Amino acid sequence: MTASLSFAALRTGGKAALARALAMIEARPDAPETIDLLSAAYAEPQAHVVGITGPPGVGKSTLINALIAGWRQRNRRVAVIAVDPSSRRSGGALLGDRTRLTTDPEDTGIFVRSMAARDRLGGLAGLTVGAMVLMRALYDVVLIETVGVGQSETDVVRVADTVLFCVQPGSGDSLQFMKAGIAEIPHIVLVTKADMDREARRARADVEGALSLASEESDWLIPVLLVSSQRGEGVDQVIDTIDQHAAHLGPQRASVRQAQAEDWLAEFVRERFGREGLKRAGTLTLAAGSSPFSALAEVAGRLQG
Repeated sequence: MTASLSFAALRTGGKAALARALAMIEARPDAPETIDLLSAAYAEPQAHVVGITGPPGVGKSTLINALIAGWRQRNRRVAVIAVDPSSRRSGGALLGDRTRLTTDPEDTGIFVRSMAARDRLGGLAGLTVGAMVLMRALYDVVLIETVGVGQSETDVVRVADTVLFCVQPGSGDSLQFMKAGIAEIPHIVLVTKADMDREARRARADVEGALSLASEESDWLIPVLLVSSQRGEGVDQVIDTIDQHAAHLGPQRASVRQAQAEDWLAEFVRERFGREGLKRAGTLTLAAGSSPFSALAEVAGRLQG
């Protein structure tokens, strides 16, 4: 049985403590000590949460390696959740962090965790929310990589402050971007493999055209950036643009996170008790700063009582 862990011990225990905490929320998600830990972490956010999505093969992992290196050069601590496809046999992640991400295991400022998507259509693992909340309380940046992207694979918007969408030149991704309504997902679009100069410029023009037709109005103009992770070009601009979006959010970030938390709460209740249970639960709103995990425990007690 996984031992319980306090938030104070988590903050001082380094990577080993975080690994134990993740094991605890997976093994005993409804235990009072798990709810207490998640609620304490939820109340102490310090990281900016970045989601990165895009079709398989677009170069997300190579880009993540470059972003991690860039953030570490700026002395920022980085945690990564890499959501992988699931093994049909074991239910575990097929790829794993060590296969795709090359980080220094001795660097205490980096933590990488792979998670299996299992039956989630949204491109995120069921444990992603809890893991993100823990990491958000401990690091400067939390980066969440999803399995892929499509009309049903937009859950990353529900956990991230800034969403990056990756497009590969010459692959038809920009056409898919226009057809699938994906223009509503990102805050920043990245054209990867920009060393394919002509194709990359064409892809950027196509995406900019699609964005100009998007109906959703926003006071944030979505930038389309060229980046070549292999050559290290454009990575600093990506990091600077993420910082600009974080500054743009300002105090609004708290209200966005509140709306996300209410969304998680409704989804948790629906997954556990079904649509009828969600209906019986009534209106699920949270007071400013209150924990969705404590609220879930209270709702579960009512529905099971």
